[in-house]
Amino acid sequence: MNVAMIFAGGTGKRMHTNGVPKQFLELYGKPIIIYTLEQFENHDDVDCIVISCLEKWIPKLWKLCQKFHISKVQSIVAGGETGQESIYHGLLKANEIAGPDAIVLVHDGVRPLVDPATISANIKMAREKGDAITVTPAIETIFVNGEEGEVGEILDRSQCELAKAPQTFRLGELLKCHEKARADGINNFIDSANMFRHYGKKLYTVQGRTENIKITTPVDYYIFKAIVTARESSNAFGL
Repeated sequence: MNVAMIFAGGTGKRMHTNGVPKQFLELYGKPIIIYTLEQFENHDDVDCIVISCLEKWIPKLWKLCQKFHISKVQSIVAGGETGQESIYHGLLKANEIAGPDAIVLVHDGVRPLVDPATISANIKMAREKGDAITVTPAIETIFVNGEEGEVGEILDRSQCELAKAPQTFRLGELLKCHEKARADGINNFIDSANMFRHYGKKLYTVQGRTENIKITTPVDYYIFKAIVTARESSNAFGL
């Protein structure tokens, strides 16, 4: 069984949205979270969806799922104080539904441009080789911060890649890592891949697309809008 675990617990402070979480911002009358959910709803290999959401927005999200015909959502659970905790809550529910042998695709609710091929490649990698993370090549110079504002070590960007999502695991393996982190009192892992590597687990890479951006700032939103507009224009004119 393949489960999409979408975490949508962010408050969007960097978006300056006057109290509306960034995942509920709309483009052409549709919230960002729905654009994201549609990618998994419409994918034949995804069996069900679990969402971890800000608690007071759960009723709103259920209504949106009904309005936009998102039928694969099995549960919406309350998120936590951190992204790590929100994912943990979602994984617990996913484990109840699908069991530890299921494949779980952990994905940001504000990463709406993931494409079907990337989802398929993640599932294939997790099934055939091992736990996987979506990546794209680094296209700019990367360096380590030095002391007193100086530039530190400059990394060879040909050996660097950017972590994206989905990040895809055997559900039971990822849940064990979360339990270990909680026992160790660690609650600030930046993502599941970082946690997985911290505990010595092996991860494989899946090459994704550069437009699979995470909408964090107003600039990201306008990039998203431009891509969606361009796609809709191309479809309208048969390009």
